[in-house]
Amino acid sequence: MVKNLLFVFLGGGMGAVLRFLIGKFSTQIFETNFPVGTLVANLLACSLVGFLVYQFNLKLDASQKTLYLFLVVGLCGGLSTFSTFSIETFELIKQGNVAFAILNVIISITAGLGSLFMLFKQN
Repeated sequence: MVKNLLFVFLGGGMGAVLRFLIGKFSTQIFETNFPVGTLVANLLACSLVGFLVYQFNLKLDASQKTLYLFLVVGLCGGLSTFSTFSIETFELIKQGNVAFAILNVIISITAGLGSLFMLFKQN
């Protein structure tokens, strides 16, 4: 268990640093108020998690579990929690739980934005 936590921790740290760097470079390249860095990080993480989950599903064995934890849970999770949100919503759709997938999207976006509005409304 400690070994698994270490791999998630290391991957998550690398993902967070990568997200930070993407954000910094994006603001230097693009002169806009649109959050290009976040969009790039989210799309990169979603694409990467999709590719990795597909690859690991093809041939996941016990020896690859730590690599999965490092890359998918850690790196992609640190790069963007949106990647985890996307893969979980996709899995709901794949399992035929379309109503739950839609509910997940609505609640996640509404709650996320709602909490920000509530926080900034108080200040």
